[in-house]
Amino acid sequence: MFTKLIDASLHFRKLVLAMAIALVLFGIHAWMTLPIDAFPDISPTQVKIILKIPGMTPEEVEQRVVRPIEIEMLSIPKKRIVRSVSKYGIADITIDFDEGTDIYWARQQISERLNAFTKDLPPGATGGLAPITTPLSEIYMFTLEGEGFSLRDKRTVLDWTIRPELRTIPGVAEVNVLGGEILTYEVIPDPSRLAARGITMADLRKAVMANNTNDGAGRIDQGEETLVVRVEGAVKKLDDVKKIQIPKASGGSVMLDEVATVHLGSATRYGAVTKDGKGEAVEGLVLGLRGVNSRLLVDSVEQKLAEIVPRLPKGMTVNTFYNRGELVSRAAGTVTKALFEATVLVCITLYLFLGGYRAALVVAAVLPLSILSTFILMKAFGLTANLMSLGGLAIAIGMLVDAAVVVVENVETAFADPSTSKALSKTEIISIATHEVVKPVVAGVLIIAVVFLPLLSLEGLEGKLFSPVALTIVMALATSLLIAFTVIPALASFVLERKADEETKFMCKIAEKYVEWRNQVWGNTKWLYRASGIGLG
Repeated sequence: MFTKLIDASLHFRKLVLAMAIALVLFGIHAWMTLPIDAFPDISPTQVKIILKIPGMTPEEVEQRVVRPIEIEMLSIPKKRIVRSVSKYGIADITIDFDEGTDIYWARQQISERLNAFTKDLPPGATGGLAPITTPLSEIYMFTLEGEGFSLRDKRTVLDWTIRPELRTIPGVAEVNVLGGEILTYEVIPDPSRLAARGITMADLRKAVMANNTNDGAGRIDQGEETLVVRVEGAVKKLDDVKKIQIPKASGGSVMLDEVATVHLGSATRYGAVTKDGKGEAVEGLVLGLRGVNSRLLVDSVEQKLAEIVPRLPKGMTVNTFYNRGELVSRAAGTVTKALFEATVLVCITLYLFLGGYRAALVVAAVLPLSILSTFILMKAFGLTANLMSLGGLAIAIGMLVDAAVVVVENVETAFADPSTSKALSKTEIISIATHEVVKPVVAGVLIIAVVFLPLLSLEGLEGKLFSPVALTIVMALATSLLIAFTVIPALASFVLERKADEETKFMCKIAEKYVEWRNQVWGNTKWLYRASGIGLG
């Protein structure tokens, strides 16, 4: 296979180099569109059910909500484990599935069983399936700042202005609002005034609920026109609540503020958010969908916030204190720096040992081509660029040039041989020299690749963490081997010169030092034997 590939590459060498240029362009595009994150997603396929049952103790939540739902979920196929947490008024149930299970299929199975069980839930229970997120889905956090604004004002702006717009961004699973005070209209009945007017608490509650809706009232036909009649009863301001009419059993009605105190308040608080230990704050937390490109999503969130800020009340600002994009950039920057430094060191080493910039240039060409080819394969196989996958690429840098070094060195040796240099053409010499090293080069690369294959057999957390390392190394080695037998011979036919093989000054000095050291060792065999004995002991 490699024999025909080498001959074809030399026969169509210009086409091969053109394809190499196209490979560079496709590789750059793959890198620009490759999902980038700080760490690989190590979470299992997981679906959460979160229900709120106001007023229930943890024991009641466990008995009346959690346990029946767990029993209902036990029959789901591909289910691995069901676990739950019961708190005051809250049921948190988590179902983990086998690796590779489609998340949408899993959610559908749970949704079907949960809908069948809804009728058996206690009155007032609300909630359902949690968004499609992972423990690493928190990508953006910010607070609202501004002098003269209360916690209630900030919470209202975040709930009704910022949150709805952020949720329109593709890739955003949820926007959680933490801290602050939720605006409410509070009605505090006066039992004595209720009794004096013959009104019960049930009458008051019914009137408040019934008078907070907009209803249709039919239509009026006027010739060819039809007018739709609506009765607007929804509460818009505090005075609307005060003017709600409560019917009396004896006839007539009274307004709500005659039998109760009505004022603005806030919902019951179960926690708070503090900033720098100096006081309370209102926080927004953006959660990304599972598998989303964090870098692009952060850019979209920042762009949307830049559009929203000018519309906020004067003096109110958004203060970002956590940005996943910064973490991603640092992680990618760290590995990119390592890749660059390793590439430079490899090129310097090649120049010193190969004895010329032409040979070093030909061998060094395998580095960008192999790296960009790996990016294309990562894109095709759905891998993300993170510390582990890019770290594997950094580890493989030194190994990528092995095949190319052997090929180029053998070609230069063939050029220096007078018996072949005069009788054969340049491409024929390159073809013969490359064919001679096919078996040892392939065997050497395969041995290195096989060393990393056991990492692919790891399962669970370890597999998700270390498999990207092995995959990128194997991909890079495979592409470097292919490039060494296609692009390198074609490039060598244009760049390398037919001249005698000469040792570089650097190699001559190393050889001289080696011979000098060897002679010293051989001249003092007693010292050598003693050192060997100590080493064996």
